Amino acid sequence: MERQPVLATGRLLLRPFDLADAPAVQRLCGDYAVASATLLPYPYPDGLAEVWIASLREGSERGDAAAFAVTLAGEGSLIGGVRLRIDLEHARGELGFWVAPSCWGRGYATEAVRAVIGYGFCVLGLHRIHAVHFSRNPASGRVMEKCGMLYEGRSRGHFRKWGVYEDVDLWGVLRDEWRERSPVPAIRAN
Repeated sequence: MERQPVLATGRLLLRPFDLADAPAVQRLCGDYAVASATLLPYPYPDGLAEVWIASLREGSERGDAAAFAVTLAGEGSLIGGVRLRIDLEHARGELGFWVAPSCWGRGYATEAVRAVIGYGFCVLGLHRIHAVHFSRNPASGRVMEKCGMLYEGRSRGHFRKWGVYEDVDLWGVLRDEWRERSPVPAIRAN
């Protein structure tokens, strides 16, 4: 896989994570609201951000991951992350994302996810992109729907989070249907 680019949208720069991001990742992922809506641990352990960022770099070098730090274009502040786990054999990517609670409800997640879906289809040549979210977190489903993904069903008791079995909703989109329904993404890759 070639070097991962920086994606620019109207308000965001999506760039590869760097070890210098570790303190911000630990602070943001360590927020209870973020942890409760994801599979992230709480409290977020010291040193985990550095290990996670190193794993992202290794995944990118192997070609089985593309992970982007979501930053505000004007100031460069880290506000979240979007990742594709790539299965080259089947030309599909599993999407995951998180955004700082202080940025919820502003459209940043939709903007970032839309850019990464465009990257997955237009640059990586993926055939399918899919994602799951806890069923009790419909805001994530709305992001996926706004980005052209289709609701594909619910897996009951799929994950265990803090001792509770969680249902998850599955969303997916194929490249051809995404192209039919989505305008050309407003991204620039550097």
